[in-house]
Amino acid sequence: MRRRTLPLTAAAGAALLAAGPLPTTASASVREGSVDAAELLAKVSSCRQISSGLYRTDEEATATVPVCGTDDVVFRKADMDIDCDGQRTAACNENRDPWYQDDTAFHQSDGRPLNAETLPYVVVPSASGIWDHTSAGIKGGGVVAVIHHGQVEYAVVGDTGPTSIIGEASCATAQALGIDPDPATGGAESGVTYVLFKNSQVSPIESHSAAVALGERLARRFVDGD
Repeated sequence: MRRRTLPLTAAAGAALLAAGPLPTTASASVREGSVDAAELLAKVSSCRQISSGLYRTDEEATATVPVCGTDDVVFRKADMDIDCDGQRTAACNENRDPWYQDDTAFHQSDGRPLNAETLPYVVVPSASGIWDHTSAGIKGGGVVAVIHHGQVEYAVVGDTGPTSIIGEASCATAQALGIDPDPATGGAESGVTYVLFKNSQVSPIESHSAAVALGERLARRFVDGD
């Protein structure tokens, strides 16, 4: 999980400069599947708040973000910080990410942590008095539609974060949406909508194609009102 408020040491800063920026590429398509961003956004245009309080987007920010819900989904509109935790890769390691941790809350089918460089996943806040994701039918491996600038990317719930901060996803999620995936300097300040489908489960959790297939089916059912 990314913690923006932790100061970089001189050594960490020098390591980041030596490592250089991560390559960025725009998403190859407007969306994954046939459900477009406008259809999904129209269904989550008003908020029935299900959280007991509000979340901050960063440690230093004012709490302004509610968790909203319908019978079928949980959603929030926030920023995107970059989570590079999990398997150690060329893009996700101590040199690239000063907040790097070598584990994720949820694991692959082989027991290993998730791979933030290759797997689109999102982070949910750890359970607290503000909100407990498990009580709303959100669990590890649940499918999520992440929407940014007219694009839709399907991801899974892959990690948990601070109890009072919301709005974080793996660098693979960011890259697919054309967002800078650098864990130290990237992300999006606003304009990201996360639609989490209740009681869903991608199996195996590390299969992005399975997430797309399930996400497309649930998104179509949601926008059509079936």
